[in-house]
Amino acid sequence: MTGPESEGPQLRRAVCPGSFDPITNGHLDIIARASRLYDVVHVVVMINQSKQGLFTVDERIELIREVTAEYGNIQVEAYHGLLVDFCKQRDIPAIVKGLRAVSDFDYELQMAQMNNGLSGVETLFIPTSPTYSFLSSSLVKEVAQWDGDISHLVPEVVLEALKGRLGKS
Repeated sequence: MTGPESEGPQLRRAVCPGSFDPITNGHLDIIARASRLYDVVHVVVMINQSKQGLFTVDERIELIREVTAEYGNIQVEAYHGLLVDFCKQRDIPAIVKGLRAVSDFDYELQMAQMNNGLSGVETLFIPTSPTYSFLSSSLVKEVAQWDGDISHLVPEVVLEALKGRLGKS
């Protein structure tokens, strides 16, 4: 047999992009929900050479792999370039983005429309759980720098990594 019927079922694939410096419980909420909707979720650490991160790209990848291992359908890697090119190279038809507030939507809608216009890739918006609607990696790093309690905002392994990086006990 030849043709589409001989290829077997097509895997539903999506990508969750971000800087993840560091990954937070808000990120994990979106990734976990995406992992229930798709057969394979690519979590992509987008490399921005003009930004200096607290963690190296390799450290971020390792932290993400550790905290998403239980899902069983997550692939983690880094990418430098246009997200739509990443999607085209891997035949991924969908981008999953979390939305915290209306202000996120304004920017993300423009990005989604641009991505669709460039490549036909669709964007799925998932509203962030109210528990994490205020949460960002930048805020987590700032609070951690001043010894604030972020234990409820990041996984334990990320908390320990942050303490180590910031020289906190």
